[in-house]
Amino acid sequence: MISINACKNGTIILLDGAPYEFTEIQHVHMGRGGSSVQTKIRNLLTGQVLSRNYKESDSFKEADIEKRKVMFLYGHRGEYVFSSVTNKGERYTLTEEQVAGIKRFLTANTEVEALFLDGHIITLKLPIKMDLVVKDAPPGIKGDTAQGGTKAVVLETGATIQVPLFIHEGDVVRVNTETGEYTERMTKAK
Repeated sequence: MISINACKNGTIILLDGAPYEFTEIQHVHMGRGGSSVQTKIRNLLTGQVLSRNYKESDSFKEADIEKRKVMFLYGHRGEYVFSSVTNKGERYTLTEEQVAGIKRFLTANTEVEALFLDGHIITLKLPIKMDLVVKDAPPGIKGDTAQGGTKAVVLETGATIQVPLFIHEGDVVRVNTETGEYTERMTKAK
């Protein structure tokens, strides 16, 4: 059992038999009424986010989660196939709903962290920053910098992001996968 006071962002617990991850925890101290903990928890199976208040004395069963690296192989007809990094013959097939949050940045041979519960993948986490090739970029128009100078480009995965005007087709850019924003240009197209 784990106390609510020991929980922090990223802690995974079992609640009503389902794994939940704390995404926000705030301790609230009221005058004479004692204190409580306001939280936001995300169901790792469905993605549903709940707001819950707990007493300082509440405790939970900690989920027996195993973290392993897996590699994305390919996606076909709504199914996404991953293999274990250590054992290539060990394969996992996930549905489009299970990879919905990360599929816009998935490329072949991308290593991701998989969280396993009872031998099944319940969620995947991308590296925080990834290098991706710009597949389609409109030319930057001279004098178009009054509003900060950005343009929309399409990456090799099909995702569209905003980048500075100096980015061209074929450039490799680093993207923050949590926010979906451009961070820097890694290499210039030849």
